[in-house]
Amino acid sequence: MSYSGDTKVGGPADLRQLPHLTITKLAVGPMDNNAYLLRCRSTGEAVLIDAAAEPDRILEMIGEDGLTRVVTTHRHQDHWQALAEVVGQTGARTVAHPDDADELPVSVDEPVAHGGTVPVGDSALTVIHLRGHTPGSIALRYDDPDGHTHLFTGDSLFPGGVGKTWSDTDFQTLFGDVSERLFGALGDDTWVYPGHGGDTTLGAERPHLAEWRERGW
Repeated sequence: MSYSGDTKVGGPADLRQLPHLTITKLAVGPMDNNAYLLRCRSTGEAVLIDAAAEPDRILEMIGEDGLTRVVTTHRHQDHWQALAEVVGQTGARTVAHPDDADELPVSVDEPVAHGGTVPVGDSALTVIHLRGHTPGSIALRYDDPDGHTHLFTGDSLFPGGVGKTWSDTDFQTLFGDVSERLFGALGDDTWVYPGHGGDTTLGAERPHLAEWRERGW
């Protein structure tokens, strides 16, 4: 079966096989968080994006092939409840933006900033700093050399709008970063993997940018 991204808490993971990476999406926890496992098809090295909850299920998804790094997209607790256990069981290194690192339950081994990279075996993810949902929120961009871009957005972009903000200033900051650093830089075929719920593409969301700006959320 082809990848759909329509996962449910308690249900099976969904697997997407790209030429150089596999992407496994698992829905976990009471807030329907997504945990994503990216594994290099040539070296076997793997990166987990958001050890959100249900460490036993995340560890089962990782399996015996191990884990090299865990990237936490931002400081909110629903995105790191399984982090300490997953890191303790796998020995994986931790990755996050410095502006959110102090709020995490484990120390950050590899702080990353806008434009930095996170290796996944022979491939790499590019870090995109998206301020507003939290000070240190990041997205991760994978440019498939044989296809389109894949974008893991945490809680900064969802189907239907940007992530939650708590002031107009934060909204304007997040909307500006998302407009410039995502929609302004990437094509419509970019596949978006958010921190909760189903996937989307930049092409599906782009026509609604003016509407989001007008409504202010």
